[in-house]
This record gives sequence, C-alpha cells and structure tokens, in this order.
Amino acid sequence: MKLQVRGIEEGQPIPEKFAFGVFSEQDHMSFGRNRNPEITWEDAPEGTKSFVVMMFDPDVPSVADDVNQEGKTVSADLPRVDFFHWLLVDIPASVHRIPEGEDSDGVTPKGKAFGPGPIGIRGVNNYTQFLAGNPDMVGTYAGYDGPCPPWNDEIIHHYHYEVHALDVESLGLDGEFDGNAVREAMAGHVLDSARVTGTYTLNPELRES
Repeated sequence: MKLQVRGIEEGQPIPEKFAFGVFSEQDHMSFGRNRNPEITWEDAPEGTKSFVVMMFDPDVPSVADDVNQEGKTVSADLPRVDFFHWLLVDIPASVHRIPEGEDSDGVTPKGKAFGPGPIGIRGVNNYTQFLAGNPDMVGTYAGYDGPCPPWNDEIIHHYHYEVHALDVESLGLDGEFDGNAVREAMAGHVLDSARVTGTYTLNPELRES
C-alpha cells in the first residue's frame, strides 16, 4: 500500500497547523490549530474489508516527573513509550481519503466524543491521561489531537502516521477503547500497512539546530 500525508514529508518536521501545541517564547507552548492532515492511500490488497488509521509518538517519556518543568530537562536516556494521537477503526473499504480538518479543527478543551465520527469509529487518545490533572482540560479525548511534546525534552519526537488494511469489516470495538486495544484487535487481521513519519519539537535548542 501507499500512504500520503499531505504537507508532511518523510522524516521532515510536521507543520504547526497540524499540532496541538506550538512554540511560544513567552510561555514555551500555546495551542495550535490542531487540524488533522489530509491523508490518502491506495493499492490496498485484494480482500480488504476495512481500514484502521492511527498516529502515535514512540518517544514519550515513560516518567513524567520532569516534563515541562522550569529548570529541568527530560533526559534523552529516559526510557520511552508510545503515545497515541489518532485512532480510527472500521473505516469502510470504499474510503481512501480523510480530508484535512475532517476529524479535528482546533483544540477542544475537555476533548471530542469517542465512537462513530465523520469517518469510521474514534478511539480514545492519550491526551485523556496526560490532561487528567488539568481542571480546565480534563476529559476524554478521541479522534485526532496533534503533536505537543515536552518543551524541555532533549530529543526530537517522531510521529508515525499509519494505515492498515484488514480482512474484517469491524474490529468489534466500542466504548473508550485505546491504542493498545486496537493493536490487540488487529492482530492476525492485517493484510498490509503503510507509514509516513514526521518529526516535531517544542525545545528551542533543538528547533534552532
């Protein structure tokens, strides 16, 4: 299969309009336009009955104690974990495009609804956990919410946009399912996959390098 993420070239920085957080000299970070990019895919294998779209960051600190803390840095040596930013399942086999801004157009405080969305069924992304301690933002975040890595992280983060062709029409997921649930449900049903990876950082030292 072939996947195109419009505006994002393989291995290159992700444009700010697709980000949840953008660089700010005054406050380190301010909200971005948080639009999902347009994605298109082709050459799905014979027998494809549905698609899964996901985007995740494998570079998220496993321990958040120093994240976004003045006078501290998130060490490059810290073990990293996956952070899911976008989960859409049960996308019909007839669909090969998600328009820009279709699943997200701006930061939505307290999150967007899970379940059936504009295209497919929305899973719950990890902003649900990350913002749980923020009284102005706490909520269930579903669908697309873009990059917002720690502004004091020593490494540049990578964001994998993926599409998976499946041999089933539905993964049978409902409610507040997350990225791990999607991966478990997909196991044994993936006919083919494609990926585009972009990068992003809010660390001014890395942005200038």
